[in-house]
Amino acid sequence: MQTERRVIVVGAGAAGMMAAGRAAEMGARVLLLEKTDGPGKKILVSGKTRCNLTNTRPLDQFIAMFGANGRFLHGPFRRFFREETIAFFRCHGVETKEERGGRVFPASDDAHDVVHALWRHCEDGGVRLITGARVTAIEAAQGRVLGVREGGTLHRAEAVVLAAGGASWPGTGSTGDGYKMAAALGHTIVPLRPALVPLAVYEVDRAKSMQGVSLRNVRLTALSLPVEAVERRLLPDRDVGGRGEGGKRPRPPVIESRLGEMLITHFGIGGPITLLMSLAVAEARERGPVSVAIDLKPGLTEEQLRQRLLRDLAEHGKRSYRALLRELLPQKMIEPLAALTEVPLDKPLHQVTAAERERLLDCLKCLRFGIERPLPLSRAIVTAGGVALGEIDPRDLSSRLVAGLHFAGEVMDLDADTGGYNLQAAFTTGYLAGEAAARG
Repeated sequence: MQTERRVIVVGAGAAGMMAAGRAAEMGARVLLLEKTDGPGKKILVSGKTRCNLTNTRPLDQFIAMFGANGRFLHGPFRRFFREETIAFFRCHGVETKEERGGRVFPASDDAHDVVHALWRHCEDGGVRLITGARVTAIEAAQGRVLGVREGGTLHRAEAVVLAAGGASWPGTGSTGDGYKMAAALGHTIVPLRPALVPLAVYEVDRAKSMQGVSLRNVRLTALSLPVEAVERRLLPDRDVGGRGEGGKRPRPPVIESRLGEMLITHFGIGGPITLLMSLAVAEARERGPVSVAIDLKPGLTEEQLRQRLLRDLAEHGKRSYRALLRELLPQKMIEPLAALTEVPLDKPLHQVTAAERERLLDCLKCLRFGIERPLPLSRAIVTAGGVALGEIDPRDLSSRLVAGLHFAGEVMDLDADTGGYNLQAAFTTGYLAGEAAARG
C-alpha cells in the first residue's frame, strides 16, 4: 500500500542502501544522501574487495562475536538473518559460496556485484540518490524529526534513518559525522576506539628489519606487562580470551592468545590474529603497559624444541649458525634473531654453548614486542563505540529520544570480529530500520 510517507536515509553504505531499498519497497518516497561520489565505497574494499557478506555460524555463536552488546541483536536477527540475506542477494542476481570458517562470499569474488545488487533494490523502488551531499544536522522539534539539513537546504521528512557509518576508513566516507548528529539530538556516544587495527611496537628497528614477513601457524599472546617482564611460563598453549564460544577466560596477565596468521610491518604487527586481538589490546593499553609474545613453533612443546636443537647441534656441528636458522625461520628473520641471541651467524654449531641454545629457544617460543599503541581510528577496519544501545529500540532500531529517527549499521555501539558478522549486522539493522521508517 502506498503511504506517501517521506523517508530520508543518511549514508549509502551497506546499511543505508538496505534501509533505503526496504523503505521504498514498503511504499515510502525515499531520499538517499551520500557524501562521496557514489554508493557502497566501504563495501568495495571489504573482504579484500571480495566482500564477506555473512557467516554460517549458528545464531548464538554469531551473536557471541559481538561481545556483551551482541544480545541487542537477538530480536533483529530472528527477523532478518543469514538466510534472508543470502535469499535477498540471490533474488538480485548474486549467488554466494561458503569458505573456511563459515565465511560467505559472492560466488564471483567481486564486491561490485554486492553494491550493484543493493543499488538495483533501491532503483526498483524509485529511491532518489544525491551524491556529494554533506549532511550537517538532523533537524527535530518537540521530540520529533523534521528532516535533514544539507548545506543551506532542509530536506523535510517524516522519518530519518541515520546510517552514516563509523569513523574508520575515512576515504570511504566514514568520518564520524553520524556521531555528531546523534549527539546533537541528545544521544549518548560510547567513546570510539579502533577495532580490527594493526599495532605499533616500541621495537621499531627490529620490526623494520623483518618488514613484510608473513607468519603462518604461529601463536600470538598479548599480556598486561612491560616487555621485560614477559616470561615463557606465562604463555598459554591454547586460544584464550576473545569473542565467541571458543574464547576461554584468560588468566592475568594474559589478555588474549590466538593461533593463526600474522604479519610483521615497518611499524609493528598486523595480519588476521593481530587485528582480532587489537581491540582488547587497545583497551588494556589504556590501563597500563602491554606486550605481545610470538610463539614461532607452537606445534612443538618447549622440551620438544630443545631436543630438536640439541640433535641439530650434535649431528651438524660443522655447519654454521646461519644454516640452522635458515631451516627454522623465514629469511628476513635470520639476522634479527641472530642479533637477539648474540650468536655470530658464521659460528660453527659445535661451538654454540648451552646458554646460546637456550636464548635461541626463547626467541623461537617467545619473540617479544612492547605495544606502543594501536594505529589511529582512521586505519581501523571497524569502529568500536558509537550511539549507546540503551537509547535504541531493538524492535525497530528507533531512537528512544527522538520520534521518527532510526539507526542502522556501524554508527551504533556494535562491532564484531572479522568473518562477515559486521556486514550482516548492517544488512539486518538497515532492513528493519527502513521498514519501520516507512511504516511510521
